[in-house]
Amino acid sequence: MINKYLTIYDTLVEQIKNGEIRPGTLLPSEHELTEQFQTSRETIRKALNLLSQNGYIQKVRGKGSIVIDVSKLDFPVSGLISFKELATKMGDKPKTTVHELSLITKPEYAIRQQLSLSAKDQVWKVIRTREIHGKKIILDKDFLNKKYVPSLTKEICEESIYEYLENDLNLSISFAKKEIIVEEPTAEDHELLDLEGFHNVVVIKSHVYLEDASLFQYTESRHRPDKFRFVDFARRQR
Repeated sequence: MINKYLTIYDTLVEQIKNGEIRPGTLLPSEHELTEQFQTSRETIRKALNLLSQNGYIQKVRGKGSIVIDVSKLDFPVSGLISFKELATKMGDKPKTTVHELSLITKPEYAIRQQLSLSAKDQVWKVIRTREIHGKKIILDKDFLNKKYVPSLTKEICEESIYEYLENDLNLSISFAKKEIIVEEPTAEDHELLDLEGFHNVVVIKSHVYLEDASLFQYTESRHRPDKFRFVDFARRQR
């Protein structure tokens, strides 16, 4: 005999997938679902927890359970892909807004550490938001060593820095070391992203290297949690 909470879960999943319950809308309250399915609140909570664990809803304090767009962008954890390439691959038209483009002549200690800089090195600082379907869902904070990137413009940052580096500067971007963590949103996140009540962001910190193993870029990419599915392929080695 199938547990009732699994039956309720399957029913709600089907309604989400076929569009009967649309992304961005609130599920009925626990009380309303209890009456709808003629069951206990505990059974409803088990179904909701399973929906949350499998990425169908996001529980937001003070609001309830928001239905997530299940057609999330697949973000390859181990790959090196620009936001423009990712969005184009998924058939979406992205919009990038540059909030800051500056050349730091005396980088602070933390940035020098991240990029293994000398005291004389200069760094480009780029802060951009990424928007899809009218929602600002990524905040990118890029730091690039001027030794490898002698010039940078707002137009380049709005289009694609990687296209410029590879096609105009003929740089060979090779690999990156990445760290993925979950943090509470900062004041800057709340200001520049459409967080809509979400109480965490997924942060990817990347150190990016050229083909000759030169470290040229440090990036902190802060993602709204409901719009991305971080994917990878793993093979067991014996």
